[in-house]
Amino acid sequence: MKFTLESKSAASVRRVSATEIMVGNQVWTRPVALTESGVMPDWRPVPVEQLSIDDLAPLIAAGPELIIVGTGEKQVLPNRELMFAMARRGIGLEMMDTAAAARTFNVLLGEGRSVAAALYLSTTT
Repeated sequence: MKFTLESKSAASVRRVSATEIMVGNQVWTRPVALTESGVMPDWRPVPVEQLSIDDLAPLIAAGPELIIVGTGEKQVLPNRELMFAMARRGIGLEMMDTAAAARTFNVLLGEGRSVAAALYLSTTT
């Protein structure tokens, strides 16, 4: 899915498919973690069903008010402990399919909001 509204930020997601995520002018063929500054190249994703607070620590360290997780083609709900851990830190957590997560990230980024995202490919769990 190509996004037509282009943000001037290098962190904006330009395209999402089952096998690729394009951020700025770079194509990624693995899950990516994003902040307002761009892709976090050293992020080591675990399967989305196994996400823990420790796995999101690099995104949390960036100080976002919200972390969006794109779970692939279909929405996967987080485990309760992750939701509680994020609530204790005062950071919102939204889980949605990756295309919706990318669109939401771009809109919030364009509004100047403090947002981070972990985007998984549809072929990755």
